[in-house]
Amino acid sequence: MTALPALSRLVAALERLPGIGPKSARRIAHFLLVAPEAEAAGLSRAVLEARERTRTCSVCHALTEEDPCALCSDPARDASLLAVVEEPFDVEVLERTREFRGRYHVLGGALAPLRGIGPDDLHVAGLLERAAAGVSEVVLATNPNVEGEATALYLARRLKPLGVRVTRIAFGLPVGAAIEFADEVTLGRSLSGRREV
Repeated sequence: MTALPALSRLVAALERLPGIGPKSARRIAHFLLVAPEAEAAGLSRAVLEARERTRTCSVCHALTEEDPCALCSDPARDASLLAVVEEPFDVEVLERTREFRGRYHVLGGALAPLRGIGPDDLHVAGLLERAAAGVSEVVLATNPNVEGEATALYLARRLKPLGVRVTRIAFGLPVGAAIEFADEVTLGRSLSGRREV
């Protein structure tokens, strides 16, 4: 088959998106090529418009089109309760649970010394300022991986001297999972995070 440079560039660009592998990138590229021109143009306009209008909130660093964001501006949210997450997408995920009624703070990543990411590369200073200004509890909702755990431990050490209650989201078995298929770390987390019924 003859090389198609424009198609190859499109596939390569799509492969750089998170969660998109080579097969998915090819499928999406072929879909866009045969889709009605208005649909492909609409996608292009939506991407450009989102990039133009979306920015980070100056308070919590979540994505927003207005500053401060709607979550920081909402008087019905508990300003004394702060959930700390790694990325703006994590705010959306937690919000879908409808369980958390506090406010958020987005770090912009996690500590990763091997990749050169230290506390100064994250929004830690702003978190400490917010915590010292009347926050009673900080919920550490970083990812349950090595970097997320290291970040949570670091933040806990920095927050506790401020007199703030520091909690960590619980990790364990997903709903519908069988214990026999759980790995030791997950099962251990489930046991240590148990609560009274």
